[in-house]
Amino acid sequence: MFDVFIDGLIQFFAWETFLFMNIGILIGIIFGAIPGLTGNLGIIIFLPFSFSMDPQTSIIFLMAIFIGGEFGGSISSILIGIPGTNAAVATMLDGYPLTQQGHGKKTLITALLASAVGGTISGILLLVAAPTIANFTVNFGPPEYFALTLFGISVVAGISGRNLAAGIISGSIGVLLSLVGMDTVSGSQRFTFGVTELMSGLPLLPLLIGVFAVPSIIEQLDATNSSKKEESKKVLINSKSKDPLTKKDVKKVTPTILQGSFIGSFIGAIPGAGASIAAFMSYDQAKRSSKTPQKFGKGEIKGVVASESANNAVTAASLIPLLSLGIPGSPSAAVLLGAFMVQGMEPGPTLFENQGVILYAIMIGIIVTSFFMFIQGRILSKYLVKVTNVPYQVMVPLLVLMCTAGAFAANNSVFGMQVFIIVGIVAFILKKLNFPLVPIVLGFVLGPLLEFNLRRSLVMSQGSWDIFITRPISLAFIAMTTIFLIYTLKKNKEQEN
Repeated sequence: MFDVFIDGLIQFFAWETFLFMNIGILIGIIFGAIPGLTGNLGIIIFLPFSFSMDPQTSIIFLMAIFIGGEFGGSISSILIGIPGTNAAVATMLDGYPLTQQGHGKKTLITALLASAVGGTISGILLLVAAPTIANFTVNFGPPEYFALTLFGISVVAGISGRNLAAGIISGSIGVLLSLVGMDTVSGSQRFTFGVTELMSGLPLLPLLIGVFAVPSIIEQLDATNSSKKEESKKVLINSKSKDPLTKKDVKKVTPTILQGSFIGSFIGAIPGAGASIAAFMSYDQAKRSSKTPQKFGKGEIKGVVASESANNAVTAASLIPLLSLGIPGSPSAAVLLGAFMVQGMEPGPTLFENQGVILYAIMIGIIVTSFFMFIQGRILSKYLVKVTNVPYQVMVPLLVLMCTAGAFAANNSVFGMQVFIIVGIVAFILKKLNFPLVPIVLGFVLGPLLEFNLRRSLVMSQGSWDIFITRPISLAFIAMTTIFLIYTLKKNKEQEN
């Protein structure tokens, strides 16, 4: 294992990797800083550009967008009081009041430090934990894989929305879409309706763009707020004031940063939990453990670093279940799952055994990305905040053009664009009806794995379903799925009451 690590470290040091890593960080910061856009949307849009890269550079480039996007959300949250991402809402609670008090620049630098530390700790845990879990699961058989995949879909479906039924329906839609095309066992056509292009199934990239990008772009069309723009001009003046970050300040927030980093890493490793949950849990814990909890919400720097360290710790930690079990831990990880598959790397226990060198290079790159993000953020934050004032009339057409080009590039045909548009419209309608979108993608990506292992398991048992409860690991995952669904139902009823 140590030899593989050294080989991965050597392979990581390539100029292309460092170049695209830093380009990805910049893209992520910009997308995160623009309210309504996210690093996840940045990954979706720039995914087609990664196809021509080698697997190592491609994944690190996309991860850099993810990591940069999480920090970028804090820029608009702190300086103009508009969360750039959902996870940055917790950052805004104390970040914007601090800016109003004339500490915008100092708060932004402190948030950047917390983000970099959280991402680094999360990356180290990924480097240690993912191979260990993969070694444990390398002997999984079809029943275990089926139960594990079922658990992954159920967890994401439950956490992605308050309405458990809506989450399950969304996941089922994704699984249904994954059945389109030729049956790999019998060779018969399923749900193709005589359309030749559907015989190979729905293309992954146009579907991803349609689900994530189209609803977001449509929502931007009426997202302009002139009063916020006027307010941001005043804030920018305050953000230029001289207010350096001192060693005393760093010492004060270090325990909170470390606490938030470990909370975020733990939450990130849970499939579907996401950065928003991690940020608010860390913020709440920091407030509970503070000697002056009354300051939170009025301009407490510990509130800023608690949420920022946690939401950035989610980035690498969300890859732990992806790389070791094949189950994404966040929406961005779900998109990265597609990126891995495009590069011919199927996440799961055997990935470390078959392509360990590339994986170690990627995980080392994730750790280094946090370091370069700190450097870029330190230099560019005062300039990047101006991106938040880019008119939506300019931004939206550019995004539509890039998404359309990406959908066409999936298979160099108009069919990909048609899938992108149709799926996007349907996704927008479902979102308006309060159906979570993440389970659709997870169901689509994990559906074939679910079906394949179900059929193999039934062949092994000669049609007996007992195989799923007579094997301990499979039974454990089924029990966890059942417990989680019961817990979610109970929690939803308590919230209704």
